[in-house]
Amino acid sequence: MRASSAILALPALASAQQIPFLDQVKGWFGQASETVSSAVTSASASVASMSIPNPVASGAAAVADLKVERLTLDNYRRILKHGAGATPGIEEWMIMVTGGNTTCFGFCERAEIAWNQSVALIAASRSPPHLAMLDCETDPILCSAWAMSPPTVVHIELPQPLPDQSTPATTVRSFALNRTTVTSPEIAAIHLQEKYKEVQPYEGFWHPFDGPLAKNNLSVPAGYAVHYFSKIPSWAFMIAVSFLSRNMM
Repeated sequence: MRASSAILALPALASAQQIPFLDQVKGWFGQASETVSSAVTSASASVASMSIPNPVASGAAAVADLKVERLTLDNYRRILKHGAGATPGIEEWMIMVTGGNTTCFGFCERAEIAWNQSVALIAASRSPPHLAMLDCETDPILCSAWAMSPPTVVHIELPQPLPDQSTPATTVRSFALNRTTVTSPEIAAIHLQEKYKEVQPYEGFWHPFDGPLAKNNLSVPAGYAVHYFSKIPSWAFMIAVSFLSRNMM
């Protein structure tokens, strides 16, 4: 009864307020339609945000996947071996050679920062190379065995062994970095713009893979000899020369 009375009273109320009842009802339906539409739009946006990956997060994931190996005298033979990255054909490596106060006179910090920043740029490429770092401060023997002085980026192309188990020549190129002006795009361009192809490969005596020392397993002993020889102070040479000259006289 109360509901019937309220329904009968609606036309009178609408007439008293001079508002057409049908227009008011249409307004109610319009508001309801807008509310439903907003809810559907919000839900669609939520689904879209879940299905489309965040580009920043994707870039961070790519950088995280690009591991930088730490080369030491104990592990460099195992790491720098074809097949370590499960990539068929030629494996590309970029090695950052750095140092500290003794081996780089404290001027490798800028080069290290540029190298770390270049990892994000290199990770954006379709086929990023394997990355490694060699610290001459903690592994001076290996640096001496390769005749490397920091800061330097070494680009290496490791070939796949042939069916007869023979190994083709390994291509090694070195890029000496400017300690005060080097930038991350400059380092990344070695791979991204294939700047390594503009540098002549090294084929000398100290080649870390195909040189005479490396092929005869003498590179590491030579590294020890060079390292400890460099530790001899200059005054010791002067005394030795003085003794020799006196004996000759």
